[in-house]
Amino acid sequence: MSVGNVITRYPVLWAGAALVVLAIGMSSLTIVPETSQALVLRFGEPLRIINAYNPREDFGRTGAGLAFRMPFVENLVWVDKRVLNFDMPRQAVLSTDQVRVEVDAFARYRIVNPVRMYVAAGSERRVSDALKPILGSALRNELGKRSFRTLLSPERDTVMDNIRISLARVAAQYGAEIVDVRIKRADLPDGTPLESAFNRMRTARQQQALSIQAEGRRQASIIMGDADAAAAKTYSASFGKDPAFYDFYRAMQSYRYTFGTDDTQPRGAATILLSPDNDYLREFAGQKR
Repeated sequence: MSVGNVITRYPVLWAGAALVVLAIGMSSLTIVPETSQALVLRFGEPLRIINAYNPREDFGRTGAGLAFRMPFVENLVWVDKRVLNFDMPRQAVLSTDQVRVEVDAFARYRIVNPVRMYVAAGSERRVSDALKPILGSALRNELGKRSFRTLLSPERDTVMDNIRISLARVAAQYGAEIVDVRIKRADLPDGTPLESAFNRMRTARQQQALSIQAEGRRQASIIMGDADAAAAKTYSASFGKDPAFYDFYRAMQSYRYTFGTDDTQPRGAATILLSPDNDYLREFAGQKR
């Protein structure tokens, strides 16, 4: 009996067999997109990775495309190659200057080792669930060692780098690489805590201003004292060269203040009666020749 006769005699059987072969062939082939990694499992054990992440590969020149797997024996676990992110639940942090801050933060990460990710967590969602409390702990530890104004200064970048490094050590255990960690916002709590924080900040700034003013007055006193000492030294050196001129100069100063010629007091406000022979008026007599 020829093959054609057999197919003609049993068409349903052969059609079913063809469908089975087609189904087996289709199940053995899969298309791996550029944005995904395929972890091949054989009886639940990781076997190989299709289109594994490689930072040196160019887009379009990776292992993506048509791939083969053994049907019914090997399964695929899809892992995203793109940068993923998760938001940290709102955290309350107490800074070193006793300011309570409500912080919202997020982290970006990428799965670079799907085998380790599968063994440690089982899925991408569990990786983010495991890293959220770690991020919160690293954030509290780092911000708890610094003042509130650190969040408003360029030092904030250093703080975020330290948090990222702490989180990266844990993320490596899950086959993940931390790309970035950022604080979305940091707010003071509403109500009485907020007013209390403002009052503490206002008091601290007032104390700082008083300290600066006191230091300024101290420096001014030192400068004025040094200037007076230098002036006295200069006067002493100058007048020492001509004592007679020094006596004349001091007498003129005394006359100016006493008689009000420097407009320090109204004219005619006082009357002074002195004898022309009074020693106080000797400079009016001029030099005797």
